Amino acid sequence: MTTAAQPTFEPGQVVRTRDLSRWSANAPRLAQRLVQEGRLVPVAHGLFAAPKRSRFGAVPPTDEALMRAFLDGTPYVFTGPERWNALGLGTTAVFAMPLVYNTKRSGTFDLGGRTFLLRRVAFPKAPSAEWFVVDLFENAAAAATSPEELAVRLAEAVAAGRFDTARLVAMAARYGSRRTQALVRDAVQRAAAVAP
Repeated sequence: MTTAAQPTFEPGQVVRTRDLSRWSANAPRLAQRLVQEGRLVPVAHGLFAAPKRSRFGAVPPTDEALMRAFLDGTPYVFTGPERWNALGLGTTAVFAMPLVYNTKRSGTFDLGGRTFLLRRVAFPKAPSAEWFVVDLFENAAAAATSPEELAVRLAEAVAAGRFDTARLVAMAARYGSRRTQALVRDAVQRAAAVAP
């Protein structure tokens, strides 16, 4: 291989074996050689990361970089307790692995020493806080709360003006089950009844 054909990677970049085919007709062999040279680190079968160093040692690639490469650029969204707890509806759940909705794969996957739970679920292109509320209702059992308790807290939050009611109802209609839709409508009606 000539010097001009040497691949260069940004530290922390995650690539698939087939991404290396622009530098070599035998991408798996090139990947193996780059791993031996220390320029790439295997993350999963057919997935490699360019090492990123800090003064404390090697830094793993970001979850976003892993998902972007693993799902081959298809849409995805991180959800779960980290986003649900931030809504201020009283949940304090913790998951052992990130929950990722996508359009390609379902299952549990180990990537770069991290475990991800992937689900093929419908989600908006740019999720809003209202969508995460609906997602929380759909996953109330996993968040160790009941949908009825959430509805009471949601009514208080809507009355305080923390969520856009029209968007909340629209997200429930598009992404929620009938039970979630009914609970969200009930919470919005209760909030409207106590509004000044």
